[in-house]
Amino acid sequence: MVLRELELRHFRNLGVQELHFPPEGVAVIGENAQGKTNLLEAIYYLESFRSFRGAGDGELCAFSRDVFHLKGWVDGNSPATVSAGFDRKRKRKKVSVDGSEALRISGALGRLGAVVFSPSDVELVTAGPHVRRRFLDIVLSLNGNGYVESLSRYRKALAQRNAALRANAPTPAVRAWDEGLVVHGARVTHLRHAWTTTWSDTFETYCTAISGCDSVGLAYRSDLWRGSEVFGADEEEVGERFAARLHESRETDLRRGVTTVGPHRDELLFTIASRGRALAVRRYGSGGQRRTAALALRLTEAATIRRRRRTDPILLLDDAFAELDEGRSLRVMSLLREEGTGQVILTAPKESDARLRGPFLERWRIREGVIEA
Repeated sequence: MVLRELELRHFRNLGVQELHFPPEGVAVIGENAQGKTNLLEAIYYLESFRSFRGAGDGELCAFSRDVFHLKGWVDGNSPATVSAGFDRKRKRKKVSVDGSEALRISGALGRLGAVVFSPSDVELVTAGPHVRRRFLDIVLSLNGNGYVESLSRYRKALAQRNAALRANAPTPAVRAWDEGLVVHGARVTHLRHAWTTTWSDTFETYCTAISGCDSVGLAYRSDLWRGSEVFGADEEEVGERFAARLHESRETDLRRGVTTVGPHRDELLFTIASRGRALAVRRYGSGGQRRTAALALRLTEAATIRRRRRTDPILLLDDAFAELDEGRSLRVMSLLREEGTGQVILTAPKESDARLRGPFLERWRIREGVIEA
């Protein structure tokens, strides 16, 4: 995919601008706190309609402004014009594709095929399980299979069941939500596990290629299976297991006032082998191993887009090599070239840091949010 044009209206500190991107991409050079990351955030917003930095929509409006608007023209296998805006006073988000407002935002997801690489990606490895579940939710929501609908229905059923538990509602009132929880939760768990299984070998290959030696394993641990029990690969089996575990945990749930089993408690695991044991990279990995695993996960996300959508993804590199040693940086750049990167939009504080594709990328400058092509 190729982002051809981007129209900005009061997003963060970027003011009112219209940008025309070269097909191969661009390197945006500027000192810190000038708006480089804001630009990548704006582009990725048109992919997912949310901030990759975790900011709320209201925080994305410029100071003294109540509305922001973005519009992008994308060329590729499925050309499209995507626009999005948010009104802070009315708390309303509007998303359109090719001029028609999307009745459901989920129907407009994933039009750019963009992947963000950032130094903060190390949190995918070091932070709590909810960060990795969020990564899976985003990847699967942007790449089809009805995941986003199943996740939404699961969350609604979970919220209703938890509300009944907190209110000490009668058992039938609690159990009324179990069927929806099981049906949609089984789908969520099955698709998460299937993605992890499909891509674990690719992830490990990337890790070895980046580090030059270390291998990091990737696995999905479901809260429904204990210890060494074998995960049920069939969605129906997952549902049966979920129903059984809900029954087992009913007294605990009533006592705690919350649902204690389900995909909202699952985990994506990064492991390293040591003396026949699999140790969590989060706890036992070195800084280099953690950064390697995070980069490999982003490369795996890009590979998912490439296979699912049959197009090279747009790579958004936010000073992505800042915390890597020279060897890892060179190996990552080599991998990106080999995989087929498509358009690259990268940011760097100085010219010498814009290493990917070297002089072949056009240089833009940014100062106080204003971009000079």
